[in-house]
Amino acid sequence: MRLLLTTLICAGSLLTYAQGAWTVKDSVNGQPRSVASSFVLNGEGYVMGGLDNDGFRRKMYSYDFWQNDWDDELSIGGVSGDGLERGSACAFNANNKGYICLGQGETNPFFGDLWEYDPNTETWSQKANFIGTPRRQAVSFVIDEIAYVGTGIDINGLQKDMYRYDAATNIWTPLNDFGGTARKEAVGFSMGDQGYIGTGDDGVMLTDFWQYEPSTDTWTQKTDFPGTPRKGAVGWGQFPSGFICMGEDINFNYTKDLWEYNYYADSWVQRADYPGPGRSNATAFILNDFAFVGTGYNGTFQDDMYAYLRILNVDEIPALNVKAYPNPAVEKITIEADYNDFDLHIVSLDGKTSIDASNIVKTTNGYEILRGNAPTGTYLAYFTRKHTGEIHVEKIQFI
Repeated sequence: MRLLLTTLICAGSLLTYAQGAWTVKDSVNGQPRSVASSFVLNGEGYVMGGLDNDGFRRKMYSYDFWQNDWDDELSIGGVSGDGLERGSACAFNANNKGYICLGQGETNPFFGDLWEYDPNTETWSQKANFIGTPRRQAVSFVIDEIAYVGTGIDINGLQKDMYRYDAATNIWTPLNDFGGTARKEAVGFSMGDQGYIGTGDDGVMLTDFWQYEPSTDTWTQKTDFPGTPRKGAVGWGQFPSGFICMGEDINFNYTKDLWEYNYYADSWVQRADYPGPGRSNATAFILNDFAFVGTGYNGTFQDDMYAYLRILNVDEIPALNVKAYPNPAVEKITIEADYNDFDLHIVSLDGKTSIDASNIVKTTNGYEILRGNAPTGTYLAYFTRKHTGEIHVEKIQFI
């Protein structure tokens, strides 16, 4: 794990990181894979399908944040889902359900179907087919429970058309075309009330970056991605920041660099590299402020998973007066802070152990941290302000 420290304030042990922190997580179950799809439901991350050494898959797994463990889930289509194996699909969640659409399979190079997963009943059901042409390597993002899907490649070549899907009504609606060139293997994500698409392959590798405004159905070009032109990258949004990571670049290198886009400044800053090997066609999802990034291909299929926590630079955030006592401690640490509107997550320095949520007890002025079964060692307590997204880190120790 790479922890790049900007400042250590010894009185109170407040840590802030200019580049954020990567931590290793449990590898995805099953064989290593590429071009898998992911979404988040009920506080768990789901990874479905993809391509491995034996071909395309339809198996799905769920990730428990607090247990740092993967469980088997029902494959797309259920027991009668043979033939629905796929990779390079679009995935999204809306109204507490997960969706998989489009993609490529063993015998079908271009899917046009849409499937819905209900975590409460643990069942898959087919929904209204995509109204554009069947395709693969498209992008999707969600704004206010509405999914936006477009670009990719179909039987006729590269595309730039866009569509919206309302899960509440099961209706697809055509939209204005994407503002850039037709392309495949781009990055798409939402951040705040806008959507974003960038990079990809239109015959050459690309760096352009576009913002979508759903209220006017318009696209605006923003500052180009400053990394090498690439395809097959992953992206995610955590307002006011958007991220693009990894991918295969114009020099046919499998990259591992991470770049952060600032909504207000319309500018990019390079952050800490992905800790695993460079790759393309990975997958990413966000749980509890952490971006989970893993799987992919770099000549071999990958199954590793790392979590990235965005932490603002010390000159971007106000001081947070934190008191942690006794620290170090044997069984319990009390934490008090100036503010009470924050969430708290605690992980070990190596990222392999977290304090269970049941052992983080809210108090009037902060929290009581119970050791429980956690091993001896140093832990990082991540404070996230609920209304501003500001993140602070306090170092605590159990002995």
